[in-house]
Amino acid sequence: MSAPTRPGPWKLHQRVPVAAGEASVGVFGEGPPVVLVHGTPASSYLWRNAVPTLARHHTVYVWDLLGFGESRLAPGAAPSIAQQARTLAELTAHWGLEAPSLVGHDIGGGIVLRAHLIDQVPASSIALLDAAVLGPWNTPFTEHQQRHAEAYRTMPSQIFNDIITARLATATHLPMSDTDTAAYLGPWAGTDGQQRWIDQVCAVSFEDTQDVVARLGRITAPTIVMWGAQDQWLRPATADRLAEAIPGAERATISQAGHFIAEDQPKETADTLVQFFARHRP
Repeated sequence: MSAPTRPGPWKLHQRVPVAAGEASVGVFGEGPPVVLVHGTPASSYLWRNAVPTLARHHTVYVWDLLGFGESRLAPGAAPSIAQQARTLAELTAHWGLEAPSLVGHDIGGGIVLRAHLIDQVPASSIALLDAAVLGPWNTPFTEHQQRHAEAYRTMPSQIFNDIITARLATATHLPMSDTDTAAYLGPWAGTDGQQRWIDQVCAVSFEDTQDVVARLGRITAPTIVMWGAQDQWLRPATADRLAEAIPGAERATISQAGHFIAEDQPKETADTLVQFFARHRP
């Protein structure tokens, strides 16, 4: 296992069969284990510039959610938060991890907490980044897609691409390069990608985090709630509410960062995580 030493093409080279499909995964570095869980509509590409810093101190486990990036769903399976949490439980068992640090961004926060609180995945510490946990957390755009899913499924793919390209631009505070924009949009390209996008939009529901919210007071693992100061999708006030709901949770704000916190400020995000994990090392 080795850490990438310089930026380059991001690629996860391993595939792991799981109950609901096949997960694309990667492992970097050496040290106490950390599992990174991205949200929607991203992929593991979100972590590419944070992994080198993390991997100097930790073994970093990265994966694409089922139906995202290069991971694939089995026929009939839905990419719900509950299913992704069960897959996370499968992967931690596959990797032989007893109590890793769990990092979740966006719906990845809900996935991490559901895996920990419902599926009984032990965690030595938890980091929640711009996390979709406290509801209602669907954005107006997501709700519009859910109400009019058939219209989005059947519109010309170029028009659909224009819509989601404009949407992606609001995920960051700093402008993304054309290369990075293309990397995020690549998995959603064409008719098949359009259908996968709507599949995951329709599968995402606050119902999958309601059980989690009811159990937040039971969390005993050291927890940090990190938020981009300029998050336009989930406002920073949500972070304060989430931190208050988790016993002893720390709170951190990353300046000059929008919702895609690790895209805007990868080094500060990684450094904050490394320092937090070091303070709470078992």
